[in-house]
Amino acid sequence: MRMTRRTLLIGAGAGVLGVILASCTPEPAPTPTPSRTPTPKPTGGAISPTAFARSAWTSDPFSLGAASYTPPGTQQSAREALAAPVDDRLFFAGEATDTEAPGTIDAALRSGDRAADDVIRAAGDGERIAVIGAGLAGAVATSRLVAAGHEVMVFEARDRVGGRVQSVVDEEQWPVPAQLGGWLLASADTEMAAQLTRLDIRSTTLGTPLWRSADGDVAPVSSDPVNAAIAAGQQQPADVALADALTEAGVDLDDPGVVALLAAIAASSGSDVDEASTWFPPTLPPTEFTAPLGDLGTIVDDLLDGAKVSLTSPVSRVAYDEAGVSLGIATGESLSFDRVVITVPLGVLQGEGLQFAPALPFGQRGAIAELGMGRIETVWMRFDESPFAATAPADADADAPADPAAVPTMWHVVGGDALIRTWFDLSPETGESIVVGIVGGDAAGEFAELDDQKALEAAIASLAPFLATP
Repeated sequence: MRMTRRTLLIGAGAGVLGVILASCTPEPAPTPTPSRTPTPKPTGGAISPTAFARSAWTSDPFSLGAASYTPPGTQQSAREALAAPVDDRLFFAGEATDTEAPGTIDAALRSGDRAADDVIRAAGDGERIAVIGAGLAGAVATSRLVAAGHEVMVFEARDRVGGRVQSVVDEEQWPVPAQLGGWLLASADTEMAAQLTRLDIRSTTLGTPLWRSADGDVAPVSSDPVNAAIAAGQQQPADVALADALTEAGVDLDDPGVVALLAAIAASSGSDVDEASTWFPPTLPPTEFTAPLGDLGTIVDDLLDGAKVSLTSPVSRVAYDEAGVSLGIATGESLSFDRVVITVPLGVLQGEGLQFAPALPFGQRGAIAELGMGRIETVWMRFDESPFAATAPADADADAPADPAAVPTMWHVVGGDALIRTWFDLSPETGESIVVGIVGGDAAGEFAELDDQKALEAAIASLAPFLATP
């Protein structure tokens, strides 16, 4: 059941805790669902896409970043501390609370299950449970709690569900939904793969990496030196930044191929190597991804079935005591529950938009301060006619039928000053010229600050090595 905040408050009971909710922060403006606005046009006779979409997680007030990472000197125990229940009233979920593979889609799914287990152990029969956030973690927790017989109310700050998973469905603009949030799966992401299978959401494989500079194709850049530097750094008595470990191992961080490889790592993790841990390093991107080609929102919708969902309802304050929990909506109203599952992103916890009364224990506060929130941004472009040069392997037989598995669909930009160095080509699967660029770390922050016109120009300039006419 979907409700707006106003409908929710009219129908809600009074029963508020004795804790007075005062000084609520003003309600942030909801992040709008992407609309079909005219695609910005590049200047100077450059190529122009027919459709254009981009993310804005860095500036989104309800995420303030894309994925958590572990800075140098921070232990994984910080994530365990963040996940610990508070007085059996507050329960935390979200990818930042996962120690197995934080920052991933599977981490969000696992965290929702773990938080639901904690609530079920603590709760009596038929309690009123609030879930803050309708992303994957909140949706999984909601599904489990509804199945356990609890009355669940989900509060979502945005005007849509999904959180940092966002599928833009527009059949006139895109033959497949444009995925602006988390979507690419590695082989280890078995839980999300199971969700795709369960709801019969089709996917494709993106791989066969192609490394290209302005002078043409270059040899694939090996990740072996990075793995060796990580292995050596993990034997040191103190954790250091991955950049320092690479330099100590003799890796030239200014080498164009290394720059492209590290850009791909940042595009997956959200962190640059100078801010990432060596003891708990970012996962190196695989040579092959699974790319869902359907609406990932259907997964969230299915998991939320049976709960009441209030959209456009940012929660600004959580007050708790031995009697229960009171949630302050950002407009000043308050509602009472027995327990609450908090799934807001780490970036929001690090900001001032969500306050706790009393303050969280030092364990949670320390973890929130220590962990890092990474930046990842995505851009999709579709062209009526492909502007790209052939990307088939140089030694391919021109007269033989093309082998789809041998067509490079993962492009890396080597050299130059490209802002976006990691690209994916969806044309073999969709039959249309669609490319997706992903950028992470400081470059993502820079990209996020650009207006749409400048972002489009930066994206096209980054693709220069792959254009038929540079």
